[in-house]
Amino acid sequence: MSLENLLAINRLARHEANPEAALKLLAAAQRNLADSRAGNISAENRFDAAYKAIMQCATVALWMQGYRTPTSEAGHHQTTQQTLPLTLGLGQDTVIVLDKLRKQRNLADYSGDTVSNAALAECVSQAAALIKLVKGRVKERWPKA
Repeated sequence: MSLENLLAINRLARHEANPEAALKLLAAAQRNLADSRAGNISAENRFDAAYKAIMQCATVALWMQGYRTPTSEAGHHQTTQQTLPLTLGLGQDTVIVLDKLRKQRNLADYSGDTVSNAALAECVSQAAALIKLVKGRVKERWPKA
């Protein structure tokens, strides 16, 4: 499905890309990644910070394409992640991993499930990789920003 198709079925909305806002959200993602590596808080909170960084990067990627997800709609996290092959060229294997992390986040947030060290490590690794990729794309898009 294309971004235009997602727009047509109201899973996306138009959004004017703004380098200052993109850089601000990317900086927040970097802070969340740093928080996810803090050893003095629970694995669940560290996981949540890494997951938040993933979502912030995916949001910036959508913005750069001229879209955003309506955050008041159920499933906006899933939609944001599922657009990553279109916005950043991510492979489907990575999107599957990110979807598993999304499901783990939901279990931790809404059922009180614990987060394994392996899930935490994967989430931190995926967040770091996305930050690096999105930083490069932002520099390509807005070289003077």
